[in-house]
Amino acid sequence: MTAHPDRARPYSLWLSRQLDNRRLNTGHLDTILQQPLKQEYFQNFTDWQKWIEEENEAELSAQLRILRRYVMAHILIRDLCGEADLAEVTRTITEFADFGVNTAAEFAHRYYVGLYGEPIGSHSRTPQFLSVVAMGKAGGGELNVSSDIDLIFTYPESGYTNGKRERSNQEFFTKVGQKLIALLDEITEEGRVFRVDMRLRPDGDSGPLVLSETALEQYLLTQGREWERYAWCKARIVTPHDNHLKSLVRPFVFRKYMDYRAYDAMRSLHSQIRREAAKRKLSGNIKLGEGGIREIEFIAQIFQMIRGGRDRSLQLKGTQETLQRLAQQDILPVQTVNRLLEAYRFLRNTEHRLQYWDDSQTQTLPENPEQQHLLAQSMGFDSYTEFSGSLKEHCNYVHNLFNDILGTPETETVQHPHDPIWQDNDNRSEILSRLGFDGDKAAANLHRLKHSSRYRHLSTQAQQRFDAVIPRFLEAAASCSNPDETLSRLLDFLESISRRSAYLAFLQQYPHALRQLAELMSQSPWLASYLQKHPILLDELLSDQLLERTDWTAFKHNLQAALNACDDTESKLDTLRHHQHTQTFRLAVQDLKGLWSVEALSDELSLLADIILNEALVHAWRDIPNTHTAEPRFAVIGYGKLGGKELGYVSDLDLVYLYCDPHPDAAGHYSKLARRLNTWLSGSTGAGTLYELDLRLRPNGDDGFLVHAIAAFEKYQHENAWTWEHQALTRARFICGDAEIGANFERIRRDILTQKRNETQIKQDIIRMREKMFPSHPPKDEDVKYARGGIVDVEFCVQYLVLAHSRRYPELLENYGNIALLDMAANRQLIAAEAAELVCNAYRHYRKIQHAKKLRDYTLSSPTAELTAHYAAVKSLWHTLFEN
Repeated sequence: MTAHPDRARPYSLWLSRQLDNRRLNTGHLDTILQQPLKQEYFQNFTDWQKWIEEENEAELSAQLRILRRYVMAHILIRDLCGEADLAEVTRTITEFADFGVNTAAEFAHRYYVGLYGEPIGSHSRTPQFLSVVAMGKAGGGELNVSSDIDLIFTYPESGYTNGKRERSNQEFFTKVGQKLIALLDEITEEGRVFRVDMRLRPDGDSGPLVLSETALEQYLLTQGREWERYAWCKARIVTPHDNHLKSLVRPFVFRKYMDYRAYDAMRSLHSQIRREAAKRKLSGNIKLGEGGIREIEFIAQIFQMIRGGRDRSLQLKGTQETLQRLAQQDILPVQTVNRLLEAYRFLRNTEHRLQYWDDSQTQTLPENPEQQHLLAQSMGFDSYTEFSGSLKEHCNYVHNLFNDILGTPETETVQHPHDPIWQDNDNRSEILSRLGFDGDKAAANLHRLKHSSRYRHLSTQAQQRFDAVIPRFLEAAASCSNPDETLSRLLDFLESISRRSAYLAFLQQYPHALRQLAELMSQSPWLASYLQKHPILLDELLSDQLLERTDWTAFKHNLQAALNACDDTESKLDTLRHHQHTQTFRLAVQDLKGLWSVEALSDELSLLADIILNEALVHAWRDIPNTHTAEPRFAVIGYGKLGGKELGYVSDLDLVYLYCDPHPDAAGHYSKLARRLNTWLSGSTGAGTLYELDLRLRPNGDDGFLVHAIAAFEKYQHENAWTWEHQALTRARFICGDAEIGANFERIRRDILTQKRNETQIKQDIIRMREKMFPSHPPKDEDVKYARGGIVDVEFCVQYLVLAHSRRYPELLENYGNIALLDMAANRQLIAAEAAELVCNAYRHYRKIQHAKKLRDYTLSSPTAELTAHYAAVKSLWHTLFEN
């Protein structure tokens, strides 16, 4: 389908006028219609530098307007002839707007430098330049063909010009801004380039035209309103000069926590827009009407506002790319996003055809039947009725989804029957008792909370939200099997988050999530404590993926994308923690639902740790300046529970760091990397911690170097390592880093474990090592880990089998876990099959007890008959291996 002006003419009065009045060179137009326009076309359209250097404002102004005419005709014809999609249309007009702004800014700056000299910063003593910030659709790279452009002007520092006619930087840049606006906005015989709208600047039309960065920061901190956060979300700096706007604006727009207050703010803003639309009688408006473009933009932005501070990969400008990111992050279902994108493209294509008609900034459907028919035709429909049906279908879907996401929460309209309990009254204890609580105790807790200084010092709005949540907590706790414990945990949680109004807003917004929170806290004091430390995880209760198995490839991709979106160390540390905490929480919820065996759960937690370690290593290395190589020749080795893939929720990580690099700076750089990696993994930030680390299994333990050359590690293992260090090697594996070093480590591990040994000596060494544990970890039957016949004894039996027999049976070197290795030993007649089965059953039982103790606060007051039998089975194997 070839783009030609005659094919587009019926759908555009504007194009017809340009062609009829010969304001377009059709030969030139035919040439450029064959492909999308690029920046080079704008730059080569005329000799811009000539007009700038000659200060020929009239010619520069005329050429910008003539260029705009060709850009408009090019976009219009290619779109109506089916040669350009929406992405090409919006990209082309946005790039042209950027070009126009920069050209006008360069002219204006040069012009006033000639009059007043260069503006100089009072602190840096360097020349200053105007920064132009594009807002709205211009900022999002989504301009309409007939759109105005929303701009804000700033400059870095106050100061004065260095010319003979001295002016303050404020005066200088005000004049530059005024000249820029005139070059783009004034209507001449050639038309205009863009309408320029400056009303989004601080204080709107009543505020100064330009602000220093300091003044802008002060305004946002002290006076910035909620709607301005949404406006600045799309802000994009289009000029090339140095500035600090990104770091200045980001904390205003994106909160570090999940900001559920955004819902109320977005509802208020939407209501205001709808009231204005009604007042202006904007019926048939596909932008502001129900299910229109604005509602799709709001759906994308609400999730950005809530989550963008936590996940910088959501700090995007465009609506389409934001929606796609929401699908990638599983925040919105893929099918929902696909429907939204389909509706968005339909509406934007319709909007452009409305504007093509007469180059006017309109989003209102025509009333004239002839124009209605032409609109339908240009959209690919046979009739306006058919077009209207498709439009209505899209708008209905968008509006229903918008109401689902931003509808009025239940708690704003429905009074709860337990509201009176929260008020001070004489019957509180009696009512609570009837609900199943220990009435006196629960009443005392509520009284203490109601009269606490923390509650009294809440803002009025926060108190109202707090008051709305308490009765629902009472209802939810009363429905649990342990109401008193559940209520206590819920109230502790509520008190800890009370000063973060966003979390109160969440609990008020989502009653079903509140009930789910109560159920989880009822089942697990550990999870209650975990949520108290990381209340940001409340948001996961809304996720459709909460109970679904993790797609680890997608998880890794999303983590990498989020880390790559970060531009400082602190945000990377927080990102790692958010992702690790989120996944741990999901696994814990699934665990409480009975979806995992202990062994499978440990595999998941171990894989999570592997991914976190890998990404931490990559970015910690990037964080070190002046390194001698792009990719570190460095490897992380996991021992213990990490090495054996038996991690629990709070397991520490036993790590050893190795490198292989002849560069003279290698040892210093890798020592720095090891220290930095330790900080990244175990340091505490505002987002919490990742893992506790144990590095004592490295050569020479705490007295040894933090990182070792692999040759030195090999020498140590052959010449200086104790038997217990070789025991530890049985569960060691390469985790991440340089794969060649990982392969070398595995070779060394196999060489060490398969060397010829004195079995009697091995037995004596292992027995001595076990006995050394007795003073610090007495073998009590209530402790399944250190009891005689407990977990440690099972592990030592398996380690003995590997050390004593892997030379003959190298398959025992595979890191399959203790249960698999016991079965392998039985199959090779190293131990009796019956004994192996009994010990495997015992080991599974011990791990279940350990797991229940952590997750559900299970207490083993005295060993049961079943546990005693398991201890006996393990003791029997111990006796067979070590005491015969």
